[in-house]
Amino acid sequence: LFNGFHYFESLDPAHLREVRERAERNDMVIRNGAGGISIGAEKYRDDHGSPVETLIKGIEVATILGSPTVNCRIGSIVDRYGPGGIEARLEEVAKTMKAARSRAEDAEVTFAFENHAADTRSDEILALIDDVGADLCGVMLDPGNALWSMEDPLEHLKVLGPHVRCMSIRDYTVWAAPDGAMFQWTAIGEGMMDVPAFTGLLRQHCPEVPLLVESISNSQRPLPFLTDEWWEGFPHVAAADIADFLKLVRKGRPIPVDQPAAGQNQREFDQQHQRAEFERSIRTLRKHLG
Repeated sequence: LFNGFHYFESLDPAHLREVRERAERNDMVIRNGAGGISIGAEKYRDDHGSPVETLIKGIEVATILGSPTVNCRIGSIVDRYGPGGIEARLEEVAKTMKAARSRAEDAEVTFAFENHAADTRSDEILALIDDVGADLCGVMLDPGNALWSMEDPLEHLKVLGPHVRCMSIRDYTVWAAPDGAMFQWTAIGEGMMDVPAFTGLLRQHCPEVPLLVESISNSQRPLPFLTDEWWEGFPHVAAADIADFLKLVRKGRPIPVDQPAAGQNQREFDQQHQRAEFERSIRTLRKHLG
């Protein structure tokens, strides 16, 4: 999963063909992304032109790499608090996708929209799919980010499962804190994810989509939903919409943050920690998926 252009040394077609050939020699498939395509997002970058030009570049890269999808997103939770709220950003995304429809159809690729860093909830993504068309737009599923936007990731998958085109999976835990909750991601099988239920839903809804593991480990993040400021970004979310999430909060327990040994390089420690979590995730998935 190369979820942006910056992972490649070059976007020259010859280099991308070399990447694809190496992947095929090693029995690997590739999925690629174009990054943010909302012009009003706080961190939108115009390195490849306008949002439409960026998405078209993603189509071109996907065609060479053999990826059936081009992943895309808005930005992060801060975009829920900008002018017009997240609705304005979703309108920009829909406009961009529609403008690139013919290019996507010619290339026989579709778009996979990611719920990225708590910017969107499942009902908002469904509205986007309905607006753009399910034939063109599906979901880049990230259950860890679902938790960040106050959704139970299993319920999130039940809602979006039929539309999943790509995914990046990790386990998660969440627990109560004075101003709401804290959460942390972890290796699959070591958090609150019901792995048999989750993978069973993947088998049911999107059996042909590769299950891609994204390890982001060893850091605790706040969910201050007991503050007034938090709800300024979620003005249309009702109490009933977070009931399943609150049940998780009441059940969860914190995971300790590991620290490097004295004198150990922090970057090296982080790399080793993530690699170990990735390997444990793979062992768990093999147990449940064969």
